[in-house]
Amino acid sequence: MKAHNWKLDAGPRDFRPREIPLDALEMPADGMVHAWYLDLGKLARSLRGALDGHVGADDPAPFTAGQLRFARRFYLRLLLGAYLGLPGKSVKINRHVRGKPVLDASVHSQPLHFSMAKSEGRLLIGFARSIQLGVDLEPMSRRALKPLGVARRYFSSRESAALAALPPAELDAAFLRAWACKEAVVKASGEGIANQLCRFTVEIGLSRPPGVLEIDGDRPDAWSLALVRPEAAFLGAVAARSPRLSIRAFRLLPAALEP
Repeated sequence: MKAHNWKLDAGPRDFRPREIPLDALEMPADGMVHAWYLDLGKLARSLRGALDGHVGADDPAPFTAGQLRFARRFYLRLLLGAYLGLPGKSVKINRHVRGKPVLDASVHSQPLHFSMAKSEGRLLIGFARSIQLGVDLEPMSRRALKPLGVARRYFSSRESAALAALPPAELDAAFLRAWACKEAVVKASGEGIANQLCRFTVEIGLSRPPGVLEIDGDRPDAWSLALVRPEAAFLGAVAARSPRLSIRAFRLLPAALEP
């Protein structure tokens, strides 16, 4: 895909490394999202080595789908626990009717919202204290077979018209950015993806910053969108129902090996 100079709220160099074990993490400030990027291949090998006692961090053995699911849950709880001042195993998570995971309010009095997206063994997790948020993560190599057909079927009419008007060389990149932004907005809304993508419109033009232009039953200026690029091969989007949004980005690393 052709490279585009999109305005990023966080690029690869902005993701500050943090090693396990984590000390108590400071809660995000109002209007701020903490975005954590995890390479589960590296982290899960470190975890498996700690559990098995003989598997090294460079062990090439592939992980099963079940092992990766366990790793995603493990590291989500690890990060939540670091914010809440609890062991990860003490974090209680519920799901709304439409599947959005939330902290169990009967156990945890501190308001902490979170959203998680996975792609090819990578994980992007967003945390916010005072705002509902959603994140998405997409490989830059992803292509829709028929992007205009998908847009006409699932996107708003304004979005599909804007995509159709683009030069062919920009279509794949614009569709990917729009898809990531729309997934993030849907996750933030907590409504689930079914029949929701057409109910709001995001900015399509690659030369303009991401944003919500229209949304059924709400004010578009109540929403913010941000783009992050944790590494060159992946694009992330962060959506929040907040008129302003700032990002602090972190990269979770395995514990340093003993010398």
